[in-house]
Amino acid sequence: MNTVSSMGFVLHPFLADLHIHTCLSPCAEREMTPELIFSRALALRLDVIAITDHNSTSNLPAFLKSPPTELWVIPGMEVQTKEEAHMVCLFPDLNTALTWGEMVKTRLPLTRNNPDFFGEQVIIDSAGNKTGEETRLLLNSVSFSVSDVVEEVHKLGGITYPAHIDRPSYSVLSQLGFLPPKLKTKALEISRRGKIEEYHEKYSGFSIIRSSDAHRLSDLDETIRTVFQLKERSWPEIIKAFDQIDQRNVTVY
Repeated sequence: MNTVSSMGFVLHPFLADLHIHTCLSPCAEREMTPELIFSRALALRLDVIAITDHNSTSNLPAFLKSPPTELWVIPGMEVQTKEEAHMVCLFPDLNTALTWGEMVKTRLPLTRNNPDFFGEQVIIDSAGNKTGEETRLLLNSVSFSVSDVVEEVHKLGGITYPAHIDRPSYSVLSQLGFLPPKLKTKALEISRRGKIEEYHEKYSGFSIIRSSDAHRLSDLDETIRTVFQLKERSWPEIIKAFDQIDQRNVTVY
């Protein structure tokens, strides 16, 4: 439902899922291709999605080449810090995201992937055809700390925030036991199982979002109801929503 702000402009609701994996992530299904993810997102009436593979941006060109006009596809990554905490990183454009991808690659251990054990790490084109395979294991920790990730992503003009903080593993809270007091982020993500009321009460100064962390198409469902109130779908607007500026905001239903 559109609303008129006290400043006189109209704010529109945009339904978003900002944590979706592709077939590049070793624990994701081969079905996670542009055509099938876009089709599923449109069926769910999503307006905004983010592509966030583990420690890699190699499939972002396939997803950013020709997305449906009805969808705003934000390039991103889910990075695993040296504390084994997951952080969602989002960027204003593909080139910036790819720059971050190269930075992370230099910080990723040289451990070789075992496809039979961890699963394939498939690189695809926009039609979903396999064009290559990432041989380095992506399910690993990079040498960036949580604070390093925040600092470096912000230098690039991106947004980053802790992923699935309600989970008992690979979250900032599970790995550190607390939210770093000087962490320069205004957002926190909870999983589909997280109780939104509990986290609103604990972290009232943050925007709380819920994302699917989808690794298969069936993970994309109606339980993810995160709505951004924006003037339009644009990078400056979504930053304002995360920071709760000029009546932009984000709400989880």
